[in-house]
Amino acid sequence: MKTLGEKIKIIRKLNKLNQIEFSHIIGVSQGTLSELEKDKYKPSLETVIALKLNFSVDLDWLLLEDAVISNTGIFRVQIDDLESNLISGFRKLNLVDKQEIEGIVNLKLNRYK
Repeated sequence: MKTLGEKIKIIRKLNKLNQIEFSHIIGVSQGTLSELEKDKYKPSLETVIALKLNFSVDLDWLLLEDAVISNTGIFRVQIDDLESNLISGFRKLNLVDKQEIEGIVNLKLNRYK
């Protein structure tokens, strides 16, 4: 289970930004970002909103410990770090690339039927 600070660091690393660049984007100082990543304190609402707006962060993933709410909002599923990274990367792809990935997954699934 990742802490809130670890998740903020993951967002920064996935976007290949250093602390100075990332802190400017989300509107905090580099020192504040460092302390957030170390879980010395929780981010402000403004910082959470900046993460959502600038990096399309799933707030359920960011703020909830182990659960992601499904599309229906009724069921909860647990995902591990690998699944989380795959989903995050997948969301950044264009439609054609997403469809290509879907085809690859379907090929793999059909192989095991």
